[in-house]
Amino acid sequence: MAYDVTSPTNERIKRLIRLRDRRHRDAEGVFVIEGPRLISCAIANGLEPLEVYVDGSTPDLDLPDAVTVEPTILSRASYRQRSEGLIAVFSQYSLSLEQINPGGSPLLLAAESVEKPGNVGAMLRTADACGAAAFISVDNTVDVFNPNVIRASTGALFMVPVAVATLDDLGRWLNRHSIRLIAASPTGEKPLWDTDMSGAVLLMVGSEDVGLSAAAREMSSALTSIPMSGSADSLNASVSLALLAFEAARQRRQV
Repeated sequence: MAYDVTSPTNERIKRLIRLRDRRHRDAEGVFVIEGPRLISCAIANGLEPLEVYVDGSTPDLDLPDAVTVEPTILSRASYRQRSEGLIAVFSQYSLSLEQINPGGSPLLLAAESVEKPGNVGAMLRTADACGAAAFISVDNTVDVFNPNVIRASTGALFMVPVAVATLDDLGRWLNRHSIRLIAASPTGEKPLWDTDMSGAVLLMVGSEDVGLSAAAREMSSALTSIPMSGSADSLNASVSLALLAFEAARQRRQV
């Protein structure tokens, strides 16, 4: 096979490497997806690639104008140093609260100041699995377009509406749509299974080290707790949100 790109110093390869960095992604307004499964998922959910790079080892996804790259060179451009044979560049899209349509009685999920991309990706998977109407990252410290978020979400990033907002903006948006905020806290008045999660609600967890901010707790309609009988003093943030989400789905009979 004759490759279009055979040198690691090729400008297109150097650019793909630069796009591992958020600063460069944001400057160009793009993000990168790797592997046929995730790229197929993005395309199936309405995203169109700006550029496609292949090494010839992947199934034909009918991607026109793909640039062929020698396999070791394409892997060098991968953030994991293993490209799975396909890398594509996409335009970033709106993460505004205003593009979220909550509907009548939505179940929404949110996380405040969560720092680990893998946790955000796992939360997106939970949002998709429990039928949540959207996921909202509050006082965002994680780039939603981070490659580890994309990979950990296993494509849920492209299937679940996502927004990034400050806590103040979220509060105003919730009030405007008459949505209750139920937050997880060790000081919660009731355990999650005794907390009413019916109707229009947003369930929120905080970071693993400090939990929810005082402002988030004060904004909440209810604080709910996750009883624990062991010696651990906390759960992984994505696990906590999953427990809340599926209890809400159980109460609403969505799963």
